[in-house]
Amino acid sequence: MARRGFIASLAAFLNGCSPAALLNATVPRKGFTLEPDIAYGAGPRQKLDLYRPDKPRADGKAVIFFYGGSWDSGSKSDYLFVAQALTASGYTVVIPDYRIYPDVRFPAFVQDGAQAVRWASDRVGCGKLFVMGHSAGAHIALMLMTDTPYLQAAGVDRMTLPGVVGLSGPYDFLPLTSAKLIDIFGGANNPDIEAITFAKGPLPTALLIHGAADVTVYPRNSEHLAAAWRKAGAPVELKLYPGVGHIDVVAAFADLLQSRAPTRADVLVWLDAY
Repeated sequence: MARRGFIASLAAFLNGCSPAALLNATVPRKGFTLEPDIAYGAGPRQKLDLYRPDKPRADGKAVIFFYGGSWDSGSKSDYLFVAQALTASGYTVVIPDYRIYPDVRFPAFVQDGAQAVRWASDRVGCGKLFVMGHSAGAHIALMLMTDTPYLQAAGVDRMTLPGVVGLSGPYDFLPLTSAKLIDIFGGANNPDIEAITFAKGPLPTALLIHGAADVTVYPRNSEHLAAAWRKAGAPVELKLYPGVGHIDVVAAFADLLQSRAPTRADVLVWLDAY
C-alpha cells in the first residue's frame, strides 16, 4: 500500500507539470558521465547537458532531446530520467535549454534548437544524431526536421540526420485561441508555426508517439502529421497509446513509471532499427 501510495502521489506530481526533481531522485546516478552547462550560444539559456554512457554503443548513436513546457518554462536538469534511460542502452544524450517566452517569441526557440543540433552533430557526427522532443520540445524537433530553413541556417543538412522522434507534440494546432500562445507565435492563424505545413519530401524517418487520452495536445496532431509524412513518401511509425495522457508518455522513460506507457521500449527499438 505504501508503494502504491507513493506512485499515486508521484503521478499527481507529474501530471501537475511540477519540476521532476522527485522523479529524478529515483534514478540511478551511475552508468554515465554528465558534463553540465556547456555553452552552444552566448545567452544564459543557450546551454546544454551532455550525458556520456560508460558503455557506449559500437555505432556511436546519440540523441538530442528537447523538453516541453509550453514554450515558457522548463529546465534541462529536470530530464535526468530521460537521459539515464537512454544512456543505459549506450546512447550519448544531449539535453539543451533554450530561450523561452516572454523573453523571446517564435521562432527564437526553434533557432536555438538548430544551434544545439549543430553543436551536437559536430560532437557526435550528423549520421549518428537522432532528434527527439516531448510536447513543446516535439514541436521544436519537428520544426527542425521538416522542410524549414532553421537547420540549414545553422549549417546542418537535416537529411544527414538519421531520424526524429516526436512525443505528444503539437504539429497541426491552428487556430490558436490562447492570448499567450497568440503572443508567442505572432498571431492566431500563421501556418508557418506548424510542422505539418512543412511536411514535404524529402523527409527523414520519423516515430510519432501520442497518448490517446491526451487532452493537453490532442492525438490528432500526430495522426495528421503521420498522414502528411506518408503522403510525402517518407517512412513513419505512429503509435497511439490507449488510456495514456500527455505527461505519461515522457514520464514512462523512468523505471518507476515505466508501466504507464511503453514509450521507452518503443523508442529504443526504433532507435536501434535506424
